[in-house]
Amino acid sequence: MNADAFEVIGGQTLNGSITPQGAKNEALQVISAVLLTDEDVTISNIPNILDVNVLIDLLSEMGVKITKEDASTYTFNARDVDPDILLTEAFKKRAGNLRGSVMILGPLLARFRKAFLPTPGGDKIGRRRLDTHFLGFEQLGAKFNFDKEKSFYSLSADKLTGNYILLEEPSVTGTANIVMAAVLAEGETTLFNAACEPYLQQLCSMLNRMGAKISGIGSNLLKIEGVSKLQGTKHRLLPDMIEIGSFIGLAAMTRSEITIKDARIDALGLIPAYFQKLGIKLEFKNDDIIVHAQDRYEIQTFIDGSILTIADGPWPLFTPDLLSILLVTATQASGSVLIHQKMFESRLFFVDKLIDMGAKIILCDPHRATVIGINREYNLRGIEMSSPDIRAGVSLLIAALSAEGKSRISNIHQIDRGYQYIDQRLQNLGANIRRL
Repeated sequence: MNADAFEVIGGQTLNGSITPQGAKNEALQVISAVLLTDEDVTISNIPNILDVNVLIDLLSEMGVKITKEDASTYTFNARDVDPDILLTEAFKKRAGNLRGSVMILGPLLARFRKAFLPTPGGDKIGRRRLDTHFLGFEQLGAKFNFDKEKSFYSLSADKLTGNYILLEEPSVTGTANIVMAAVLAEGETTLFNAACEPYLQQLCSMLNRMGAKISGIGSNLLKIEGVSKLQGTKHRLLPDMIEIGSFIGLAAMTRSEITIKDARIDALGLIPAYFQKLGIKLEFKNDDIIVHAQDRYEIQTFIDGSILTIADGPWPLFTPDLLSILLVTATQASGSVLIHQKMFESRLFFVDKLIDMGAKIILCDPHRATVIGINREYNLRGIEMSSPDIRAGVSLLIAALSAEGKSRISNIHQIDRGYQYIDQRLQNLGANIRRL
């Protein structure tokens, strides 16, 4: 029996309220930003998840003094950081396990004029290029070297100088990394085709409170006037929009009434609207989202009656991290939808498990899948399966919770990378799930 597994007895109706954790993707950015100052930075609403904990451990090994104020609040002080520790074999091994570790490059380059990193890991969802990061650093004056034999990146600069940078893709992590390098560069940096996700807006606002001079926040044109030093600050993470979308899909699939508390609806963009396109009724009350129990929900068509297509894109378009959740939610709907995953190949390959469970899905190619909703004519059936990445793992978990019979999902450390205490929180809603 695989100890890294969930056993799920599906078919239970859930009920109650759930509060989303702090945003994973924002956490990886703003925790890395503590390296930009030698003063205290206190960050609250930090989720207790694998990827974030690995990053915190990495910072501690680099010499960052870390004080845990409470379960989700930490104070970081990077006064005594030693960037050369990144050259040790032990550190290379640890940093290589976390894709988010790439976010330390910009702050280290800005403050110490050098940075090193092994090729980072993360989800196996196809190619995820880092070119945007390194091209941006080079345009600020850094020298970049990649040792193919050792899979090791190194950056150095006598000084960083502001520049006009036109990004070839609006990469969120790429934008964040270049912004963190540019805040301590000499002169002005103009960043065009920048990502403008809420998490990036949060990072820029935090940096401004630390003394940075960033304008254009929330747009794709950022202007950064370099300063010589940053000070400490306090920062609170947004709730995780991917968790919020996951809970909406979960409620719909299990015919459950679930209230999602403190959802920061103003920062969710098109996410609620796209679930409404699947026919899911949402009620917004203050800052809570109430998903009412529905026996059936019908996928909308386009105005001319043609089949609905849902594709991902850079913010404010729909986030790629929720396409897997939309896809699994559509399997029990009435109607059909084409899911187009533009940004990553391989992210749709988990649909073979859903087909084994009884879903009607045509995988057109690595980027597109057509879901023919079964309109609750029958329940999905429980099976044994493995979680290939964070988002597919939670999609399979949602399918298992709605299915008839017992499912076993292995490789669940992938789910733990992005969702804190997910089994306990689902048990509190009435789910029959246990960690093996």
